[in-house]
Amino acid sequence: MEAEQRQRLQRGRVRLVRGLQLEALWGPLVRDGVFSRDMLDDIQRAGSPRDQARQLLIDLETRGKQAFPTFVSILRETGQKDLADFLSEGCAFPRPSSIDIKPIEIGPRGGRGRAGGRDSEYLPLPVQARTERDQELDHPGTVAHSLCVAGAAADRFRQNSDMVYVLKSRPCGYCLIINNVHFSPESGLSLRQGSDLDYEKLKRRFSLFHFEVLTRQDLKAKEMYSELWALAKKDHSAMDCCLVVILSHGRQRSHIQFPGEVCGTDGNAIPVEKIVNCFNGLNCWSLRGKPKLFIIQACGGEEKDYGFELDSDSSGNQGYGASLESDASPLKPSSGNLDEPDAVASVPKASDILVSYSTFPGFVSWRDRKSGSWFVETLDRILEQYADSEDLQKLLLRVANEVSTKEKYKQMPGCYHFLRKWFFFMTK
Repeated sequence: MEAEQRQRLQRGRVRLVRGLQLEALWGPLVRDGVFSRDMLDDIQRAGSPRDQARQLLIDLETRGKQAFPTFVSILRETGQKDLADFLSEGCAFPRPSSIDIKPIEIGPRGGRGRAGGRDSEYLPLPVQARTERDQELDHPGTVAHSLCVAGAAADRFRQNSDMVYVLKSRPCGYCLIINNVHFSPESGLSLRQGSDLDYEKLKRRFSLFHFEVLTRQDLKAKEMYSELWALAKKDHSAMDCCLVVILSHGRQRSHIQFPGEVCGTDGNAIPVEKIVNCFNGLNCWSLRGKPKLFIIQACGGEEKDYGFELDSDSSGNQGYGASLESDASPLKPSSGNLDEPDAVASVPKASDILVSYSTFPGFVSWRDRKSGSWFVETLDRILEQYADSEDLQKLLLRVANEVSTKEKYKQMPGCYHFLRKWFFFMTK
């Protein structure tokens, strides 16, 4: 399928998923050779009608150059002229015959399938013009070459594995970033200087990863919960995942599976368990079976891990000191610019969920007023370097390892997850 045709399907996916009359399409799609009967059976097992429509559009992109005009023609034939006009606006193509498209069954990520009792071949990847930078990556022994090789291997794995979450829609999902910086005097919580740097980094990074980024700043606890609930109630049928990022103070809280709570600007807090529960399979129907990711930059408590003292001229500590703060909400009055904890609690129907914490439960999370938090600064850099070739859990391990080795003070990020598959960000 031509790139422009794929883009039309992707840009119009929300409207198509909502508007397609699927029952009228099944027969003509088989008759005209767009799909085999077995392939349609797989699509129909995708779930609800909207899930089926979404899978149909994803698989349609793999069906060759005549699939798009044939599909548009079938829409007209079945009385769905408004959708046909929507897709074909500005295009001119003839009605293809059924022999133009040969049913070749492929797996949902491009793997081998069976058509007519014979093994079908992998579909070839499109060949793009090579740039001078591409040629530089050919030289072995360089970091760039190693990352390129790893990225190519990851691409093959993603395309051919049933153990990888499918991310193909544009945008791939919503990303809500809540950035609490200014807190009311009554809250007893300090200004979170440096958090705006974290906010800008993550907003840019996840926009590059094809998320539709929604941002909110300085929300009270009830306002935070309202925004989270509104996101959970959106129609995610045409999306592949959902991401929530919260940058705030936090407090320690008793828990069953996930520790902690996150503070609003009024000093009131929301348990992380309550945040996650907004998006579980009972409350957010259209995200069932899709990854739901949560990134929490806040403290897990007030305990500080000082590690060991270093000389003032030690290379690892330069730039810290007076500008270093924690992201904890104090349980009792404290001096200085202390702003600490965050976490999560138990979740019913906890499948396809990952919660990433900036620090170990019970401990503070450090933030520099000049450069932002240790965790977010490291996360953004690791994503830039390795997201092309590594899955999310390996990326978070890299972040944890690097943050844990910072000097002067210690911090140990971690995550709780109930994922069923590998998750790779959409970086291209």
